[in-house]
Amino acid sequence: MLLEETIMQLHLNHQALLPEKKKLIEDLRSQKDVLIHKNVLVVDDDVRNLFALTTAFERFRINTITAESGKEAMSILSENNQIDIVLMDIMMPEMDGYETMQKIRREHKNSALPIIAVTAKAMKGNREKCLEAGASDYITKPLKIDQLLSLMRVWLYR
Repeated sequence: MLLEETIMQLHLNHQALLPEKKKLIEDLRSQKDVLIHKNVLVVDDDVRNLFALTTAFERFRINTITAESGKEAMSILSENNQIDIVLMDIMMPEMDGYETMQKIRREHKNSALPIIAVTAKAMKGNREKCLEAGASDYITKPLKIDQLLSLMRVWLYR
């Protein structure tokens, strides 16, 4: 996972790696991918983001469940204990991502459920605020799908 993330961040071509490292990356991206058939709850009030992520995840055989609000996310989590990971938009009306994450941690008492905060505001201290609210990790918009998938792999491989 770390190797893949490093390659992505440095914009390296994995084809130029040593054969054993190249195989490791290809295995991650192949049928052995930990993301296949995982259930991802995507919480975002913008249906365009929901559609884009659902479409991208289909290519990787990831099951996407969507919620357009924090309230809807809480309802889905109450009814479905098969959610493997949550992608949580921060800026939402009514109940924002911070409040929703706090509520998930408090009400579901689920500290093992990975929650990745997704925010368009990359301001100083924002990452810490997300982590304090209950996020496992943090990523900024606009999302780079390869980077997001790599981050999801890190949290689901545990």
